[in-house]
Formats: sequence, C-alpha cells, structure tokens
Amino acid sequence: MKKMPRFAVVLSGSGRADGSEIHESVSALLAIDRAGCTYQCFAPNVEQAAVINNMTSEKMDEKRNVLVESARIARGEIKDLREFNAKDFECVIFPGGLGAVTNWCDFAKNGVACTVESSVSRVLNEAYDNGLVIGAMCIAPVIVAKALGRHGITVTIGNDKTVAGKIEQTGAKHQNTKVSDACVDEENRIVTTPAYMLATSVKEVFAGAEAMVKEMLRLAQ
Repeated sequence: MKKMPRFAVVLSGSGRADGSEIHESVSALLAIDRAGCTYQCFAPNVEQAAVINNMTSEKMDEKRNVLVESARIARGEIKDLREFNAKDFECVIFPGGLGAVTNWCDFAKNGVACTVESSVSRVLNEAYDNGLVIGAMCIAPVIVAKALGRHGITVTIGNDKTVAGKIEQTGAKHQNTKVSDACVDEENRIVTTPAYMLATSVKEVFAGAEAMVKEMLRLAQ
C-alpha cells in the first residue's frame, strides 16, 4: 500500500489578531485528515510580539508564549519548531492570522525589510531544499516570499494590490486567485490559498484549504 504524505503544520499562536487564525488552522488540519494523511503541529518557542484582545483589537499588558498558545489549537499535541526535521515530512503548511506577520516575522511593522524568526526561516529553507511541498494560507505567503523569493516562487494572497506589490519586491511573483482555489507553483512545489484575505465565511476558508491540500498531495505523490 502506498505511503501517504506526512504533514507538518506550523502555528503562530492562537487567534486571528495575534496568532494563527483558528478557522484557517482547523480547516487545514481537517483537510489533511479527510485526505487520509497524518500531521504534526509545531510552533516557535518564542514570546509573542504582542497580546491582543480579540474582541476589541486592543493591546493587552501581558506576555504570552507562541508555542504555549499554539497548543490550544493543537490540543496539546505540538512540538517546538526547533525539533522539526525535514526528513520526517513530505509537506508543511503555514496557516494565516496576524501572528504570521508579527510572531514569525515583523512584516506587519517593517514590510519587506522584515526579519524572519530563526526557527521559521530554517524550516522554510530546509523544506525547500529537501523538496517538501510548502503550503500557506491568507497572509502567510508573505513570509514564504520573504524567505524564498530569491528562487522566483509564485504565491497568492488573493488580489490585494498593496500586499501583492510587497511580495513582488522580494523577488517572488503574485498570482490573483479566487477564495476557494489554490495557486500552484509546480516548479517550486509551493501551494497557497487566500483564505480570510478574501473569505466571508468558514465554508469558503475550508474550500480553499481543501483545494490547497489536494494540490499538495498531488505534488507530493
């Protein structure tokens, strides 16, 4: 029997405003599970850039850890991203949420001049160098572009001209894509989907996640 591809899912906290977008994260996990594959969640063991009240969008005067917060989504089944070994997986997914551009890197503050957190940068580069299929959702493709844009990769964040322009400053290309579809870079083995950059409902997020996982499986197999 053919061995199914194994997925790593990298999280950036818990909650749209300061971590991983929960609907997107769960949609990715569900799409992987429905495809008959297994996954392991990871997150960088670092302090959050900020803690945001997800009801009011106001900053809170407290500190939280990205790995500990991500464990909420993973139901405790999560590993420090420093433990990631590219040889253990065929695919890796980066869900969106503002944690992608605040905790994985400081793109939200510094744009294309941002710095990528060391463990995230290592995983993206090792995944690319080892031929893993890389998936990203919503705003997360900007960090893929920052890390791998020099390879001329193609990604999507939907159709936002401002963000697309910043992506192209990294050397990457942007492709406008519908909410329920996935942008596939066959040559570089990268699959991205707009999720809440365009979505107005959870079902649209899941449709995009499922399309992304389907294309990732095709490339991995």
